[in-house]
Amino acid sequence: MRRRNSDGRRDKKSESYYSDHKFWRKVGRVAKKAGQSVIYAALLLYYTLQKEDVPKKVKVTIIGALGYFILPTDLIPDFALGLGFTDDLGALGIALVQVSMYIDDEIKAKAKNRLGEWFKGDIDTKEVDNKLL
Repeated sequence: MRRRNSDGRRDKKSESYYSDHKFWRKVGRVAKKAGQSVIYAALLLYYTLQKEDVPKKVKVTIIGALGYFILPTDLIPDFALGLGFTDDLGALGIALVQVSMYIDDEIKAKAKNRLGEWFKGDIDTKEVDNKLL
């Protein structure tokens, strides 16, 4: 399923904005500010995208969500205190629910391991993991 704007048209901007380089640059820049839930959700989608057995239409959904996350301008600017990543988590969460059947324990382990690079010590992924059930 392709991402759509509020008027129902395809969200080509977020689909075309994604690249691995832009993803890692954004994650590295905003990890602490965005918080564990946002970064963990993004990492789960990223690692799911890397799997060869994931169908193309599922990958398009992931690319749309990650593209939205990467966009420098979105519905709620990332610099808005306390709210900046709310819309990003919403977009990532919707995509996670749609692709959850492809997220296995290996992907979760990779995402948690990488999450530990930014959030030393107490990693809590329950909020996102509970949405995958």
